[in-house]
Amino acid sequence: MTKKEKSRALYPHPFSKAYWKDAAAEMKDTRMLVFAALMIALRVAMKFLAIPIAPNLKIQTAFLANAMGAMVFGPVVAIFAAAVSDFLGVLLSGETYFLPFILTEIAGSVIFALFLYRAKVTPTRAMLSRFCICLFVNILLQTPLMILYYKIVLGKAGYQLTVPAILKNLFCFPVESVVLTLFLKMIQPATYKMGLTYDEESHLKFEKKETITLIALFLVGCVSTYAYLGYYYRTTSLSASYSNEERYAHNVEMAEIVDEQSDEERELVATVESAYKEFMGKNITYNVAVYAVNDEALAAYDKDIEAIRGMSKSKAKAVAEDGVMENIAYATVVVNEKTGEVVSCSIDPVA
Repeated sequence: MTKKEKSRALYPHPFSKAYWKDAAAEMKDTRMLVFAALMIALRVAMKFLAIPIAPNLKIQTAFLANAMGAMVFGPVVAIFAAAVSDFLGVLLSGETYFLPFILTEIAGSVIFALFLYRAKVTPTRAMLSRFCICLFVNILLQTPLMILYYKIVLGKAGYQLTVPAILKNLFCFPVESVVLTLFLKMIQPATYKMGLTYDEESHLKFEKKETITLIALFLVGCVSTYAYLGYYYRTTSLSASYSNEERYAHNVEMAEIVDEQSDEERELVATVESAYKEFMGKNITYNVAVYAVNDEALAAYDKDIEAIRGMSKSKAKAVAEDGVMENIAYATVVVNEKTGEVVSCSIDPVA
């Protein structure tokens, strides 16, 4: 198809036969297919680029290449581009390929195309496209697929990922909407000059309405960030990432603190089961299992007391089941992270 034969029509919405006819015709345009290949390469490269915002929270950048491509070549080409970029991205990352994830890639690309292809692109369209992807793709579609992935591929439960994923997307939506609007404003004049898009006039102007919207989104982002971080610190145990040396040191520290307040005459072993740091605070709360050692059983055991002190909670429970020690209490110890001062220590004996 030559450039002169190609329709340059713009559409107010994608619910028309002509819209889909033009979208399908892009598959016959060599120039569009070459551009799609370039966008696939850029999208795959940008999958490994992210902007860190907070612990375990990053703003991905590949969605910018996705949006640009979808705006230019439409939903039909976007389906094939998404499938190829998904496969290549997983191949280069070395991860296990999980076919259902291709649905999220395709859905995201098609949604971008439905809002941006052959349209008068406005800040509202850009924001709505990103909102629909965050809600319908990243939350409603991606979450059950992640749970399925953890169950089938990794062999463990992934339900604990649901709430953090929702909070992350709630935060990312306003930030990514602003970034997307600015990005499209920057590249749209270039795509028009190259004959890739057909709206000469830029509608990505920040009028009073858009400015108010962006400020509101920024405030939503701040609130969402605060909520995410608060949840993250309340639910993410520091002990999960302890090295063997750190685990031993914290276990010994907790045993000494509990021993000072206990009347138990037998030697004590403490195991940190979880440790949570206050968000924007200075204290760490340790939840500790307290064991009393059976000296006779320990003498016949294949591990010495120092090895037992460095054990994780699951291994310590196994040692207790072997009769080497007895779980006599659980303790909650609050320690000032900076000074090491014990703020409080409560011990609850096992009934």
